[in-house]
Amino acid sequence: MQINRLFGIIYILLNKKSITANQLAEHFEVSARTIYRDIDTLSSAGIPIYAVQGKGGGISLLDSYVLDKSVLSEREQNEILYALQSLSIAQMPEADKVLTKLSSLFNKNRTNWIEVDFSPWGSDEKGLCQFTVIKDAILSQRIIEFNYFGSSGKKSARRVEPIKLIFKVNAWYLQAFCLTRNSFRMFKIVRMSEVLLTQEVFSKEVFEKLPNSDQTQEPQKWLPVRLHISAEGAYRVYDEFNEEDITKNKDGSFTVTTTLPETEWLIRYILSFGADVEVLAPQNIRGMLRQELNKIAIKYQR
Repeated sequence: MQINRLFGIIYILLNKKSITANQLAEHFEVSARTIYRDIDTLSSAGIPIYAVQGKGGGISLLDSYVLDKSVLSEREQNEILYALQSLSIAQMPEADKVLTKLSSLFNKNRTNWIEVDFSPWGSDEKGLCQFTVIKDAILSQRIIEFNYFGSSGKKSARRVEPIKLIFKVNAWYLQAFCLTRNSFRMFKIVRMSEVLLTQEVFSKEVFEKLPNSDQTQEPQKWLPVRLHISAEGAYRVYDEFNEEDITKNKDGSFTVTTTLPETEWLIRYILSFGADVEVLAPQNIRGMLRQELNKIAIKYQR
């Protein structure tokens, strides 16, 4: 504990011109006498630390003192600080502590240059807690259990060895070895519920066999689709399709030629465009949409 406190005192003094022994004692939850012993220890080790008595006094470091940072260039120091600041997007509070320490080490002021929030509007604490459980499971190499809703809407119980969190196409995914299916899989975090962190530890060997994330998707067929989307749907066209798949028409509408997964999700996805979309091909998808729209119309005729 003392070595941590000694480093802590140095970091605080690098960030402040002066601080009293009582303030340090309160911060580290020890007595002022213990702090003075720590000051003597640091001084004996060659740290230029000194105490000024009386009003306005306190414990200080010589202004010229910094920890050795010569192994890093100015650009490398900035890159490290910026990278640490961006770690807050993954709910890693440890990064903030390290950032404060390294800002002092590099003798730089912290700059709040980025803020990224991947959580949806109105998300609750439950989602953040679930994310933290998964992160802890990965770092401690422990098996987790959860219920998962597949793209078909069916719920299944899963036991997995979690490996990596991936942010892709506006959503968080968990790459894991699924013990239920005996294969590597990708799970969309928002479709996971009742996540339980077990005490079972798995071997690091699973990391050595890790395939590319694209190879761990649930197996599915892909269907060539051609869509006509009105000008009013422009914001979704550029958000959700590759630029090379989009043709802008003279009237401001769009023709999109792409491939989409041939699942029950496809019909719901196309319907989410409302009246802004028309399926030009294939014909069987047009027929399936017509049937679904008829079901909806019957509900609203009651």
